[in-house]
Amino acid sequence: MAGENQKQLKEISKRRTFAIISHPDAGKTTLTEKFLLFGGAIQTAGAVKSNKIKKHATSDFMEIERQRGISVATSVLSFEYNDTLINLLDTPGHKDFAEDTFRTLTAVDSVVMVIDSVKGVEEQTRRLMEVCRMRDTPVIVFVNKLDRDGKNPFDLLDEIEAELNISLHPLSWPINMGKDFKGVYNLYDKQLQLFTPNQKVTAEDTPLKDLNDPVLEKKIGAKDAAQLREDVELIEGVYEDFDQDAYLKGKLAPVFFGSAINNFGVKELLETFIRIAPTPQGREVTTRRVEPSEEKFSGFVFKIHANLDPRHRDRIAFLRVCSGEFERNKYYHHVRLDKDIRFSNPYTFLAREKDVIDNAWPGDVVGLYDSGNFKIGDTLTEGEDFYFTGIPSFSPEIFKEVVNKDPMKTKQLEKGLVQLTDEGVAQLFTQHGGNKKIIGCVGDLQFEVIQYRLKNEYGASVDFVTLPFYKACWISSKDPKKLQDFIKFKQANIAEDKDEMLVYLAQSEWFLNTERINNPDIEFHFTSEIHK
Repeated sequence: MAGENQKQLKEISKRRTFAIISHPDAGKTTLTEKFLLFGGAIQTAGAVKSNKIKKHATSDFMEIERQRGISVATSVLSFEYNDTLINLLDTPGHKDFAEDTFRTLTAVDSVVMVIDSVKGVEEQTRRLMEVCRMRDTPVIVFVNKLDRDGKNPFDLLDEIEAELNISLHPLSWPINMGKDFKGVYNLYDKQLQLFTPNQKVTAEDTPLKDLNDPVLEKKIGAKDAAQLREDVELIEGVYEDFDQDAYLKGKLAPVFFGSAINNFGVKELLETFIRIAPTPQGREVTTRRVEPSEEKFSGFVFKIHANLDPRHRDRIAFLRVCSGEFERNKYYHHVRLDKDIRFSNPYTFLAREKDVIDNAWPGDVVGLYDSGNFKIGDTLTEGEDFYFTGIPSFSPEIFKEVVNKDPMKTKQLEKGLVQLTDEGVAQLFTQHGGNKKIIGCVGDLQFEVIQYRLKNEYGASVDFVTLPFYKACWISSKDPKKLQDFIKFKQANIAEDKDEMLVYLAQSEWFLNTERINNPDIEFHFTSEIHK
């Protein structure tokens, strides 16, 4: 038994599970692709938005993403680098898919945040950072696009610290930017990395323990050598030695500079990440805290993706392994359904490529074929009854009624709506006492995606009619009679979500506040924690 435990601890220490997050267009997909190149997982880098190059980025699943050049479906990519197994969860960069990103962040142990050196901190970056802060997730910052003329690096650091409310510690420093960009000095390893544009691989590193070494002038010229010495002296005066413990607690973010499109600075980021990033961490459940080293298996579903392969009607539930060993063909307890199920073809992913696996360890993400057993937030265990906590559903901000354009396809439409909203892209509400179907989303782009997928995957054509609602609030009361009266009186604004939980659809903030004042016995909730 001791040998088994040793094996488990070894497997856990080998793993790093993280997500790359950014504002759209900051370079997240390019960085993901370069990581995969280093891991030998792909052979050629494909330009996502270029029509000339037909090999698209591996991690963008759906046609609509390829057309728009944005990631709207989180995919999971596993690769090995320097004896470390890296599980990279790609997240939708688009703000309309913030909820999907939020849930993905519940399944990782750390985050790499990409910031555009030209644009600095953008709105979506702030929102994502707030999510990391809620869980004290360790963050590494990668300042991208140094091959363009961007903001002064010191100003950029000040802006990031002020806007994202986190202490920073540069671990590399740029020598110029834009057309004069010459490379970076790696402060962590005391190495000079010189930049050559349009070069496929990073140039040889020059170890440079002492910046007063005359070799610096030879490499970058007297003017830039003097500037680099001055900058590094200032950095060393302002920042103390790098505190890995503060990083692991989510209090300090190391910063790297580079250019993902030129594959510059990416290798250093990846190698430092492997050294400092956390191994799989423990997770809170409804009854206690679960540690990865526990003997018994447990895990939770954080994403469901329907029709990964349009030729087959399949759904895959993405499960994060949290403790113990997951084994193929072994029976596990589905807590919500209170039944035991086994999986004969569990998968790991390299984007679209799937490999059947026999076992998985904490930190791994396993794809489970699903015939409708799973919802987001479901927990699998080896018999114990608990749920992993902190996977909420948020109130949508845009509401539209679904109008079926082809009554002959009603069955396909209903199936499509249920499956697509099971993925957590949107929420489905049914009018209380009626059958009007209402979809609630965070952003408009989601409606386009739903319309496109209903047509292409289910053969159902729909239109959407915008409804004048401002927020959905889950309602409950300790007094069943008061709740019934409220429902009767507000019938036109009451709906049920997919779990048959009652929802009040408010027309405006004023209406909502009025109802809360007038109905003190009714509780209005803005999130529905998936497991109460």
